[in-house]
Amino acid sequence: MMIIIATVILGILYGAYLLMPQGRKPGKVVAVKSNAKESKLYTRAEIALHNKRTDCWIIIKNKVFDVTPYVEEHPGGDAILVHAGDDSTEGFYGPQHGTRVFDLIDDFCIGELQKINL
Repeated sequence: MMIIIATVILGILYGAYLLMPQGRKPGKVVAVKSNAKESKLYTRAEIALHNKRTDCWIIIKNKVFDVTPYVEEHPGGDAILVHAGDDSTEGFYGPQHGTRVFDLIDDFCIGELQKINL
């Protein structure tokens, strides 16, 4: 009887855990969201300067993200650095990323890629 009760309690706790939002661990990554209505524009040349582990910007669908605080936490290790300072759209939408990454990335958006008028 005790085993059945313990199993039910553990099942309820596990179910509650699965339903809870899976946020980042406190104190790890700090991203600042801007409430500004206008988005800052960056050129490819400006973005290309941010191509290191300690200063890592990427482009995803013409938006610019400063992912420097996330580099050390990236589950794929240094794969995040492959396109540091460049367009990471293809890699970002690859099969290795779960849906949670689509919510997470918005926290790192700092602007948009400036379009070149020819």
